[in-house]
Amino acid sequence: MRPLDNMESYAYGMWPVVLIHVAIFIFFVLSFLKPRKRWEWRSMGVFSAFVIALFTEMYGFPLTIYILLSLFGSNYPALDPFSHASGNLWAAFLGDLEYLSGFLMFAGTVVIIAGFVVMGAAWKRIHNAKGKIVTTGLYGWVRHPQYSALFLIMVGTLIQWPTIITLAMLPVLFLMYYRLARREEREAASQFGEEYISYTRRVPMFIPGLRSQDLSQ
Repeated sequence: MRPLDNMESYAYGMWPVVLIHVAIFIFFVLSFLKPRKRWEWRSMGVFSAFVIALFTEMYGFPLTIYILLSLFGSNYPALDPFSHASGNLWAAFLGDLEYLSGFLMFAGTVVIIAGFVVMGAAWKRIHNAKGKIVTTGLYGWVRHPQYSALFLIMVGTLIQWPTIITLAMLPVLFLMYYRLARREEREAASQFGEEYISYTRRVPMFIPGLRSQDLSQ
């Protein structure tokens, strides 16, 4: 039997589920990041497109699976490609849907939750600072923990449910938020002066332990 002939377990077309998941993710990220300026909204718009593309393929229409089926035909590794267990392409192509798919869904969920926890904790520290410079707590580890948290969330979703569109969008989002972070740092340097510039020399941008990239680089 060819994979496309097996439509018994078509686990898609759940558009209300798509809408609910998209709304929840965008609501929480908007609540913590609170974009105000035009370039902040631009980055948020691309992230929203990433989330919509992700959950559309997870629950609505599995475009990536259709594309891969057209490329691989009868060599597609999953016998029941439209079941939800087969939707995790890492597991499908590694040949272990029974165990690896469930593990990756769980691992991705853990990473996503960790991202939201970090984002909330970073927002709380900034909110309590009331406009003053923050260099302690999470901000003593990285200069932009909220964006690091956003990257964690995106990586977690790709562990759960990789798609062609979201994999292509990931480096674009990384670049956009990197540029946004650099813009924000220039503004902070203008506001806080040498105190902030010295901070950028000590603390890395996004990943703890990496060599700090300060404003002169």
